[in-house]
Amino acid sequence: MILRRTLIVACTAVAAAAAMATTPAAARNRAGGAARPPRADLHLAPAHEQLGALRRRTVTSRALLEQTLAHIDRTNPALGAVVTLDADGARAAADAADRHLAATGEPLGALHGLPITLKDALETKGLRTTCGSPDLSDHVPGRDADTVARLRAAGAVIVGKTNVPVMCQDLQTSNPLFGRTRNPHDATKTAGGSSGGPAAAVAAGLTSLEVGSDLAGSLRLPAAYCGVYALRPSGGIVPTRGHIPRPPGWLTSSDMLTLGPIARDAEDLDLLLDVLAAPSPADAAAWRIDLPAPRRSRLAEYRVGVWQDDPYCHVDADTRGLLERVAALLRSAGATVDHTARPVDLAGSDRLFQRLMYATASATAPDAGFTEDVEAADKIPADDPRGLFLHSRTMRHRDWLRANEEREELRGRWADYFATHDVLITPAAPTAAVDDQTDTPVPGRYITVDGVKRPYFDQTAWLNLAGHVSLPALVMPAGRTAEGLPLAVQIIGPYLADRTVVALAGQLARRLPDPVRPPAFTG
Repeated sequence: MILRRTLIVACTAVAAAAAMATTPAAARNRAGGAARPPRADLHLAPAHEQLGALRRRTVTSRALLEQTLAHIDRTNPALGAVVTLDADGARAAADAADRHLAATGEPLGALHGLPITLKDALETKGLRTTCGSPDLSDHVPGRDADTVARLRAAGAVIVGKTNVPVMCQDLQTSNPLFGRTRNPHDATKTAGGSSGGPAAAVAAGLTSLEVGSDLAGSLRLPAAYCGVYALRPSGGIVPTRGHIPRPPGWLTSSDMLTLGPIARDAEDLDLLLDVLAAPSPADAAAWRIDLPAPRRSRLAEYRVGVWQDDPYCHVDADTRGLLERVAALLRSAGATVDHTARPVDLAGSDRLFQRLMYATASATAPDAGFTEDVEAADKIPADDPRGLFLHSRTMRHRDWLRANEEREELRGRWADYFATHDVLITPAAPTAAVDDQTDTPVPGRYITVDGVKRPYFDQTAWLNLAGHVSLPALVMPAGRTAEGLPLAVQIIGPYLADRTVVALAGQLARRLPDPVRPPAFTG
């Protein structure tokens, strides 16, 4: 169900009429004065193509918006990706973008007139932001998250908000306010979480770009399951103020949280990264972010590590086969491929990740609940594995400082690895999208890998490699299962080498089969 602050979107016929009415005079007066309607499926094109049409004035922002709204109206009821729609606000913004371009001939910014949706964890001024929580069902922020402000300044037209699990705390997307977001490729599978709504919306063509958030794979897992691209940028290069579940009004965020782009190709990731990467407003007077160019210009020049599988988190036969095919493709293109060197121990790295994640998540715990956690932790021996959660959640500051020191040592080992390798390619997840388990309490959930039951949270073990050490990590579709579900790989690069992982993904994509598109993509 879409909750509306305004009227329901126009039907397809009205959208087409509005598109014609708002086509600029320069486009209508071509060749004998015959009007030329905008491309009927432009809303399904990559963002860079949409922006090109907007800047050439072969389509108006309002016309593109009406196409997008009509597609959302047709497609979203069965998908459940868009949960709050601001059609009137988006129309006003689109019209303003068109007037500005007509008057000045100059775009407002890099995203001039582009309709996009945003994850319902990012605060949007004047537009309800719930993070899927009944406690925030009426929360209408008084200001934008820092990232949202950058998007508006770049000219983006915000159409609405996309679904998340309650307070972004699940690997699938469902909540009491809006229900479940379905995987656009198979409604019985999960879209992932917590950025399940954003990833499903991009995959189904409801938006060309999205901004997701990633602490424990919340950006990359849904992208892998829905068959789209996502980049977890290097830690610290995208402002995070205004992201919930830190409570509304908080100025700080988790030291492990990163916001990043979701798109249908690598070029669009790069486009949105340029908008998102910036110092926080408080620091903007003194410094800028200037990410290095890609390390290599041709695929043949890359030194690529491939980590196909690991006893700590075995992947299934489909995923192993995918990594083999990607490695063979890289070798055939002339790249140097190393299957043996490992930057870190997967098990040890994951344990440290979990300790730091549980610690950072404790910041917003209620006082009474945290006191109970401290008392419970004191009753569990320090070396008891069952106490990992409580001991990490309640660790003393001295213990956190030592864990942070261990993290810095881990970052050093990664840096040593990247002195001889340009990137590392790993599985994104052990399998393709798993069954949706919304109706099963978390303790009873599991995944199945080659017929073997495995812990539910094994889904993110490979993604956790990059999360606590500030490395850029990109997920991209690279194949499909026999049933047609997307299969993805993860590309990890050196700190601040975000453009390297994006460039490699783009070059790799040109040699891979076209990504599988869900039926909802064309509606």
